[in-house]
Amino acid sequence: MRDYDNIIHTGLTGRLLLENSLLNKGTAFSMEERSELELHGLLPPKIESLEEQCRRAYKAFSVKPTPILKHIYLRSLQDTNETLFYALIQRHLQEMLSIIYTPVVGQACQRFSDLYRRPRGLYIAYQERDRMRSMLANFKRNIEVIVVTDGERILGLGDQGIGGMGICIGKLSLYSAVGGIAPNQTLPILLDTGTNNENLLKDPNYLGWRHERIGDDEYYAFVDMFIQALKHRWPNALLQFEDFAINHATPLLEKYHNELCCFNDDIQGTAGVAAATLLAASKSGGKSIEDMRVAFLGAGSAGCGIAEQIVRLMVGKGLSEEQARTRIFMVDRDGLAHNQMTGLRPFQHKLAQTYNRIASWSDGGSVTLEDVVTHAKPDAIIGVSGQPGLFTRSIVKKMAENHERPIIFPLSNPISQVEALPDDIIHWTKGRALIATGSPFEPVLYQGQSYPIAQCNNIYIFPGLGLGILASGATRVSDNMLDAAVQTLATSSPALTTPDALLLPSMKHIQQVTTHIALSVAVQAQKDGLADPCDRSEMEHRIRERQWSPVYRRMRMAHS
Repeated sequence: MRDYDNIIHTGLTGRLLLENSLLNKGTAFSMEERSELELHGLLPPKIESLEEQCRRAYKAFSVKPTPILKHIYLRSLQDTNETLFYALIQRHLQEMLSIIYTPVVGQACQRFSDLYRRPRGLYIAYQERDRMRSMLANFKRNIEVIVVTDGERILGLGDQGIGGMGICIGKLSLYSAVGGIAPNQTLPILLDTGTNNENLLKDPNYLGWRHERIGDDEYYAFVDMFIQALKHRWPNALLQFEDFAINHATPLLEKYHNELCCFNDDIQGTAGVAAATLLAASKSGGKSIEDMRVAFLGAGSAGCGIAEQIVRLMVGKGLSEEQARTRIFMVDRDGLAHNQMTGLRPFQHKLAQTYNRIASWSDGGSVTLEDVVTHAKPDAIIGVSGQPGLFTRSIVKKMAENHERPIIFPLSNPISQVEALPDDIIHWTKGRALIATGSPFEPVLYQGQSYPIAQCNNIYIFPGLGLGILASGATRVSDNMLDAAVQTLATSSPALTTPDALLLPSMKHIQQVTTHIALSVAVQAQKDGLADPCDRSEMEHRIRERQWSPVYRRMRMAHS
């Protein structure tokens, strides 16, 4: 871990110090600190260790009766004492991940205006666009990682307007808790371009810009103003695009990926973890990725991003790009994408099947997922539709008829939007399916055997990607760097040695896996000429030095 200065010198005293979440130690301030920093009388007399504080905080967390109240408690703790917040999260990550992020964060986004308590992050509204540079300039900290959203496509919930800030806060919490990125060097940003959510527009408590979303011309000009202001203020920061709508996500990534160090987590992060999980499942099932056929339900930016990542894996195993694309089947609301279909977006065209190949798969109408399963016999089906129940009993049973170990990934979240419940999939396939989900699920008990369900969570990719980028000083995010992360995660799968084990590592090993991914990403950045060269041991040292840990440092008053 990075050895920060043992002594922090602060110009704050008394209540101002206690109100600074990055410096506040609460009851852990020593008697000497309380004297020097004028804290006597502002704290209970007992002096606690961080471990004692964690036990007390966990007890308070545990008695909250509902997940959303647990979320509110943790957010309040984060706003009060960030060191304690992260120490608590690290000790109980498996339990608290679903509370601070998917699926409970979705409820928090829906109720963001009602739950709002204290400011965190930066809100840049369209009507204040002329003040954008001064807004960034007024934020005095040295920022290294930014998560930005416009709130238009939050999880499976759609347009949540300003509520999208909850996603950015949650993602950056995981950068710090898992990747060891110092929280004072992260910044969540909400680009408020209005909302088309009628409920929000009518809600008198809504805190965002009460206006319909702006048109594309104004939108792209506004985002470009932000990107240019960001490059001026923090030219070396890593920017993560988060939860942008399908019609904006890919164009923004394509426009800016060579202009600054950035990536889109919904396209590339989701693609990375899903592809790594598929790679692990294929090996566990005794198959090679290049021999597989994969069908998708959902042909949006996330689904197509996963598909493109799988194509790269197949090409890396010796297939031509054309051969690899014939093994991918993209099914959306209008049926299987083919080259005579109108209305396809540019990124969907590349994944469309030839019409002559699939014309006989239906009775003249669109080709459904069930038609694809019947005729193409895919080894895996991946759900990113955002629509519940679409992996039907009939489809799943056909998958089990076609393959001894069918691979079935219902990845939509939150749980209310999942394509099929793991319990149903296990029963319909008599325990033979290899499953990963987007939301967390308890193990399924079937005929006396417990089947653990892997959560295909982006947490396995983006913290390690970010850490590797910062440690290496990479100036861009390349496809090769993402491929390196995928391969490293896949080789960490417990299922490679124990067939019925989880397809992804346990959360108790997530920090170790993250460090391995960071190293592979950093080394690849060097190979791609995007980072200054150094030997492997030096890069390992840089990564360790980069990793912040939630421990208290001694504090003294700064004297001029």
